[in-house]
Amino acid sequence: MPRVLVVDDEQAIRDFLARGLSEEGFSVEAVADVATARSKLTSAPPELVLLDVNLAGDDGLGLLSDIRRTSDIPVILLTGKGRETDRILGLKMGADDYVVKPFSLGELSARIESVLRRSKPRAAVSNTMDFGRLRIDTVSREISVDGTVLETTAKEFDLLAYLASSPRQVFTRDQLLEQVWSSSSAWQDAATVTEHVRRVRKKIEDDPDHPRWIMTVRGVGYRFEP
Repeated sequence: MPRVLVVDDEQAIRDFLARGLSEEGFSVEAVADVATARSKLTSAPPELVLLDVNLAGDDGLGLLSDIRRTSDIPVILLTGKGRETDRILGLKMGADDYVVKPFSLGELSARIESVLRRSKPRAAVSNTMDFGRLRIDTVSREISVDGTVLETTAKEFDLLAYLASSPRQVFTRDQLLEQVWSSSSAWQDAATVTEHVRRVRKKIEDDPDHPRWIMTVRGVGYRFEP
């Protein structure tokens, strides 16, 4: 039974989600503030977090930043209508998806299941891929440059490994959403791919603005240059 942590300062929403998602087969714990959420994340990490961006007196995006510094726990943002800037910033900070209030329980449940599927590690395509200074080890799931192992999230590794497994092949953002995230643009914002590419480039490239390995094909998508 997947464990979900709900962080929302509205009692009615917490009660609605706790009751409804429990009926959908999830184990739900609902808290009202960031401090309690941090405690729960430390003592009993959930498999997914539903996070209200606009917590009264607290910063939901600040909690998202804390989560991303320490773990790959999937996070779905709960946002209000007209809060596009929050959604874009949240995706750039590492959120996996967002749902706009008011939302249906059916939609939310489907999005949770989709994000949980995407968060599972992909099968390795081969043991190692060597490209001179860059080495990708699909057994240990490590990326190294000049022998130095880099810190990467699960999805950063999966994205680079997938691109590198088909050198010079161009992939659209929709294709990458489908193959790396097991999703589609109907559920997942294509900006997720763009942001992950930016983050991977920052880690592996000497000059991320003039990349050596992950190339942008304007109007199409990305390719890996061996």
